[in-house]
Amino acid sequence: MTENTSRNIAHVLIEALPYIKKFKSKTVVVKFGGNAMVDDELKHSFARDIVLMKLVGINPIVVHGGGPQIGKLLDRLNISTQFIDGMRVTDSETMDVVEMVLGGQVNKEIVSLINLHGGKAIGLTGKDGDFIHARKINFKSSSAASKASEIIDLGHVGEVSSIDPAVVDMLCNSDFIPVIAPIGVGEDGHSYNINADLVAGKVAEVLKAEKLLLLTNTAGILDKNKNLLTGLSISDIDDLIADGTIEGGMIPKTQCATDALKGGVSSVHIIDGRVDHAVLLELFTDTGVGTLLVSR
Repeated sequence: MTENTSRNIAHVLIEALPYIKKFKSKTVVVKFGGNAMVDDELKHSFARDIVLMKLVGINPIVVHGGGPQIGKLLDRLNISTQFIDGMRVTDSETMDVVEMVLGGQVNKEIVSLINLHGGKAIGLTGKDGDFIHARKINFKSSSAASKASEIIDLGHVGEVSSIDPAVVDMLCNSDFIPVIAPIGVGEDGHSYNINADLVAGKVAEVLKAEKLLLLTNTAGILDKNKNLLTGLSISDIDDLIADGTIEGGMIPKTQCATDALKGGVSSVHIIDGRVDHAVLLELFTDTGVGTLLVSR
């Protein structure tokens, strides 16, 4: 090892130290999705990040999606899929597949990866311990033909009505790392597929998390010249949506972020999941790898 290499390593450790001290015993909710979920190297990188967070005294909670994996299995089973305004219509047959993929395949893979790298992860869905209560979404879509709003039945697609944090608190206090699939249960006893960003945001709110990290396939929030923006407030986000800077799929993600901030989460980070060790770089370095949002 050269002298320069040694100095670089020392600098990294010194830079990380105040952040480790600041976040010790705090809860950090991480939404795992995008390229980080399908690239093998990034999956292992993410798992190591989560294990290290736990080892230095932070309480990480992972919430994951799985849309591409659901789509692949539906195709293999020759079950047709319909999307309306980017939302998957989920009948009973499709919901069975969603539960198999999210609660089984994807969830158990993440658990296995974290455990492989020295962690103690436990997978759960919102049905475990009556954790996530859901209600059916009443979705309104604008009809281009009639130029009117119509109510669309999306089937087993829901939103969070309430969260009972008892099971997650128990796991965190027992040195386990919860890995949550975004499936809730309604008052009717039926399962509902919920957007993973929304679940991550609500979990962070209920647990009064120090941070919510949302992994994406972009560098973060960009201005109209494609420059990365950071240190944004809720009013900044409203302005950027109003002037068209934030558009498309980034709108619901930023709305999830602002809802979490209003609900008591200290800060939200929208980070580039395509970057190796993105979680650690955002948490423990001065520059980070994404967009920081705060409530001020």
